[in-house]
Amino acid sequence: MAYREPSSPRRGGGGETDWLTLGQAAKYLGVAQSTIRKWSDLGRVPAFYTPGGHRRYRRTDLDAFLERSGPGKPARGPMVLVVDDDDQVREVVRINLEMEGYTVREAANAEEGLAQLEEDAPDLILLDVMMPQVDGWEMLRRVQERHGIGSIPVVMFSGKLDDAARAEAAERGAQGFIGKPFDLRSLIEQTKQIVPA
Repeated sequence: MAYREPSSPRRGGGGETDWLTLGQAAKYLGVAQSTIRKWSDLGRVPAFYTPGGHRRYRRTDLDAFLERSGPGKPARGPMVLVVDDDDQVREVVRINLEMEGYTVREAANAEEGLAQLEEDAPDLILLDVMMPQVDGWEMLRRVQERHGIGSIPVVMFSGKLDDAARAEAAERGAQGFIGKPFDLRSLIEQTKQIVPA
């Protein structure tokens, strides 16, 4: 969608411009510029482009986005716990699941994930296999030991995707196994099949 920026930007009632640059929009939402760029590419936040190819964001679109997925929103859907030592992976998964109506909590390692389980058991765990100290297989074993096999569905994901790994996941009681880098649509579809939002 193309938008030719007016020579003098309209101003909102509070004296603020209606259109924000990428940097201004990122500051407005409290995220990195790379994050809002990614959200635009995924169609989560509408962006308009100047003839020079620069992104512009409408303040009302940003407000609508915050209304849908901002921090502190009441829990709306099933809770998913994402356990991965990669901050970016957790962020992308969280954003996409929240847009689908899920409540998402994050843990940067197995110990953190297990501690969160004690506070409030999630409806689903998305669990990375390769993590330092305690790996995903060990966390899966501990979850099953404490809560029973299958009581909390677990989908494992790993950069090593082969039939042996997939079979091992099924054998150990995981409900699914996805390769990394994963197709977000496929991850979301598997999540919806296990715990519909």
